[in-house]
Amino acid sequence: MDKNSITGIVLIAAILGLFWWINKPSEAELERQRMHQDSIEHVQELQQQEAERKAEEALQLKTEEVIVAEVDSAQLAATKTSRYGLFASAAEGEQTFITLENNLVKMKISTKGARIYSVELKNYQTHDSLPLLLSNGDQNIFGFNFNHSSRVFHTNDLYFTPVNPTNSSADFVINAEEGQLTFSYNLPEDSYMMDFNIKTQNLQNIISTNTGSLELDWKMEMPAQEKGIKFERQKSGIYYMFQEEDVDNISATASKEEDLRTRLKWVAFKDQFFSSTFIAKDAFLSGLVKTDVPEDSYDRRVMTASAKLAIPFTGNDNLGFNYYFGPNDFKDLKPYEDLGLRKLVDLGWGFLRYINLGVIEVFHFFEKYISNYGLIILLLTILIKLILFPLTYKSYISTAKMKVLKPQIEEINNKIPKDKAMERQQATMALYRKAGVNPMGGCLPMLLQMPILFALFQFFPASIELRQESFLWATDLSTYDSIFEWTTNIPIISQFYGNHISLFCLLMAATNIFYTRINQEMTQSSQQMPGMKGMMYMMPVMFLVFFNQYASGLSYYYFISTLITVGQTLLIRRFVDEKALLSKLKANQKKPAKKSKFQQRLNDMQRQQKQGGKKR
Repeated sequence: MDKNSITGIVLIAAILGLFWWINKPSEAELERQRMHQDSIEHVQELQQQEAERKAEEALQLKTEEVIVAEVDSAQLAATKTSRYGLFASAAEGEQTFITLENNLVKMKISTKGARIYSVELKNYQTHDSLPLLLSNGDQNIFGFNFNHSSRVFHTNDLYFTPVNPTNSSADFVINAEEGQLTFSYNLPEDSYMMDFNIKTQNLQNIISTNTGSLELDWKMEMPAQEKGIKFERQKSGIYYMFQEEDVDNISATASKEEDLRTRLKWVAFKDQFFSSTFIAKDAFLSGLVKTDVPEDSYDRRVMTASAKLAIPFTGNDNLGFNYYFGPNDFKDLKPYEDLGLRKLVDLGWGFLRYINLGVIEVFHFFEKYISNYGLIILLLTILIKLILFPLTYKSYISTAKMKVLKPQIEEINNKIPKDKAMERQQATMALYRKAGVNPMGGCLPMLLQMPILFALFQFFPASIELRQESFLWATDLSTYDSIFEWTTNIPIISQFYGNHISLFCLLMAATNIFYTRINQEMTQSSQQMPGMKGMMYMMPVMFLVFFNQYASGLSYYYFISTLITVGQTLLIRRFVDEKALLSKLKANQKKPAKKSKFQQRLNDMQRQQKQGGKKR
């Protein structure tokens, strides 16, 4: 190493030593550093102590919460036992569903209440092609009201335990110490009828009742299934059958309540084409039924139907029932005719029902060979008009007789002043009597046809066969066929006529107006009362309003029926010689008149009145 290198190293070392000596901390600074370090260590120690304290407090709090929870759980259990008694275990739970179904029906049964939650008919749809549900949701109630532990309970609020459920059957059980309540459901294949059994075991000391019966509470909110809600509501209601086999009902056209103080066989919540029916294998002791109808006539709920039924109870019972969830189809209900379920098909009262029973047989006969229901209605109408043709012929002949006698009647009216109406009437009746004309002859045949018309008025709206069957422009013969609709609610018009125009209804009204005109041409006289001609057209106009919201199948039938009547009238007119008829009537007038006993009495009374007037 040379001299310069050594000199450089010495200078660097000297500089570093001088720098260290200059920047060397004093004793005061060293003391401050020691105090700062001690402060940091003290703070860290305090923080660690605080963390340990908080951890200890959290552990203690958690321990206390566990203890409190155990105490609260015990208190809650005691409270539940005090509140729900032996049904405490069933007071809480989770609602789950068991599904039963066959090829016709699919239903969900809720574990809450062991009640039917929803019912779907697989072979049917609503008017807007949605699944057809007879009931659906928690707004539907089915269960018992009973007393236990000084409280009122409803099985609809208790949770049942399902036992061995399958696709076709299920049991739902509640245990109460040695007592047990079981709801059993069994849905056979290819059937709308389901078996339902209630079994109570050792509940006589658990469930109290002062009447020897339990109150079954059944309530359903029934949705609309058809397009025309107002018409559907007219054909809906609650039907019930007394044990004496008499069936009665309350309609869904207005809210109503009936207190039934006698034994009942079944109760049905019925809409236009479908029913939910609860049937006792023995009998219900009594019942209270009620319809609650929405105030808004366009509300898409038909009604809320409810029934409270008294069922015998001893504590150890095995009670048998049936549910019928299905269509009001006369054919499908044939196996249950002994139960009276066929009366769910509203065919009218009294003899109208017997007429419709015959019409149904003919209707079903045509069904075997024809699939188009518009053609079936056409053939049915033709058949009925052929059967009634003799009456139509007699009615026309009677009207024709009065027509050819009109000149003589007008001659009588011209001779006798208007203020002598009694003399006019006597002279006219004397003319009819001599000519052998019955003035009621044209009306009586028509009156004899009226029962058939009224019967068919009931038949078509009740025929589920027409439901969602199309013909020509009508997409559904069971409801109205609208060719034009509007959404604006027009007062009075919307209420009575509706918000649409039905073409079949227009055609029916038009043919009735034409038929009315033909009749007026045959019967009118120069002495006709003022305004009478206009009154004759009121009925077709009323039909136009009344039938616009009715089933298009019914309007179609009346249209075809009136059209055939017009054709028959025109055909008969061609073959009736009015001149020959008049000659025959004049010949009758020349014969000695035979007075009936009634006419003799009438003449005697008139003579006595005249004599009495002279004496005065």
